[in-house]
Amino acid sequence: MNSQHTKSPEELPDRGAAATGSTPPASLVIRRAIPADGEALLLLIEKLAEYEHLTPPDEGARARLIRDMFSTPPRIEAYLALLDGLPVGYALVFETYSSFLALPTLYLEDIFVLPEHRRGGIGMRFFRTLVAEAHRRGCGRMEWTVLDWNTPAINFYRKIGARELSEWKTFRLVRDDMGRLLQ
Repeated sequence: MNSQHTKSPEELPDRGAAATGSTPPASLVIRRAIPADGEALLLLIEKLAEYEHLTPPDEGARARLIRDMFSTPPRIEAYLALLDGLPVGYALVFETYSSFLALPTLYLEDIFVLPEHRRGGIGMRFFRTLVAEAHRRGCGRMEWTVLDWNTPAINFYRKIGARELSEWKTFRLVRDDMGRLLQ
């Protein structure tokens, strides 16, 4: 790990202003979520499901999300973007590991800013906060997926220099498939 001081997001120059044409408001706070933020996080997750045209988490899934975000140790870590004290975005991350780099990877499961708060530099500031966290942890990389129709997000990721891994395919087994495989 690099022994140089890793700057906090507040110490980093705000390149989001150049990318979006505006500066994030001074009242923007991005921080790790605490248990009292649970309901706000669930509401933002529902808003993401609505945006992505997906079914939101049911009551059982909502309870598991809260449990997994705030257990010791947490299975997932949640971050909130607060504007004037009100939640306007969230991110969920967890660590994976690269056997070839022999370093952790910060996996970004979700990053979402309410549509009415986009194009103001909040997303860039949020993303830079997560990059700073990955760097602080000594991660060798960050990874995430994006829906193929989400061109605003794809364009944002390309603009910041993220590489699209066209040589990799994503595969998934859902719980029922796992059960059949184990029979």
